[in-house]
Amino acid sequence: MTKTVRKAVFPVAGLGTRFLPATKANPKEMLPIVDKPLIQYGVEEAVAAGIEVMIFITGRNKTAISNHFDTAYELEMELEARHKDKLLQLVRDITPPQVSCVFIRQNMPLGLGHAVLCAEPVVGHEPFAVLLADDLIDDGERGCLTQMVDAFSRTGSSILGTEMVDPRETGSYGIVDTDGEGKLVEVKGIVEKPAPEDAPSNRGVVGRYILTSEIFHELAQTGRGAGGEIQLTDGIAHLMREEKVMAYAFEGKRYDCGSKLGYLKANVDYALKHDELAEEFLSWLESRF
Repeated sequence: MTKTVRKAVFPVAGLGTRFLPATKANPKEMLPIVDKPLIQYGVEEAVAAGIEVMIFITGRNKTAISNHFDTAYELEMELEARHKDKLLQLVRDITPPQVSCVFIRQNMPLGLGHAVLCAEPVVGHEPFAVLLADDLIDDGERGCLTQMVDAFSRTGSSILGTEMVDPRETGSYGIVDTDGEGKLVEVKGIVEKPAPEDAPSNRGVVGRYILTSEIFHELAQTGRGAGGEIQLTDGIAHLMREEKVMAYAFEGKRYDCGSKLGYLKANVDYALKHDELAEEFLSWLESRF
């Protein structure tokens, strides 16, 4: 089996109900963090990790995502005519020339596991990454997915991105039971959203995965779980019976942009390090308090 990860899956079919009415007509993945949509941060992280094929699992009212990563000829011509070279390059760099984008429609809202399963015809028999745009990870110099791809090249095993979560919030995560407390350790068990008293640890799985193609067979055999959906966590639990699955404690700060508070925190922190805005924005913040 190859240890090169070339493809990444982005499940983006969700309705984004926690951000209504903003997401009534606009995908939550297109909500901006300062001046760049959430989904673009995820794609840039994947590109930095060497991913060549971006696979978007979409639903209704998600055409803005495909439009964002498509070539905007009229816009480029207008920017070129006005000699706005910096903006022109910014638009062209959204999708690097070595990257291909594939869009697959998830016709039924059957959950994350089903969304991943929809990618099988494009992924084939290769290992692949899964990135959830809601989890924005500020990773400094070395991206979260880059770290995980490097770990996969050494182990050849499926890897789950994890971090320590508040023990009171285990009900919001898949929680792993691991063989030790190291940076890269084998997973002995995984439970979807357990109550604090039932959680095997407080090491939560966040929105970064590298999976072997064997996960497709497991997901195809997995019935509907919590919420009447096909849970990726259940498929991973079944995969563990056949092969080793690892938990990786990534370096970086995660923002839960699926929540309004996490989204606001991300905007503030990213504005404070924005080349054009940081100084003026900090001055304004200080004047408010």
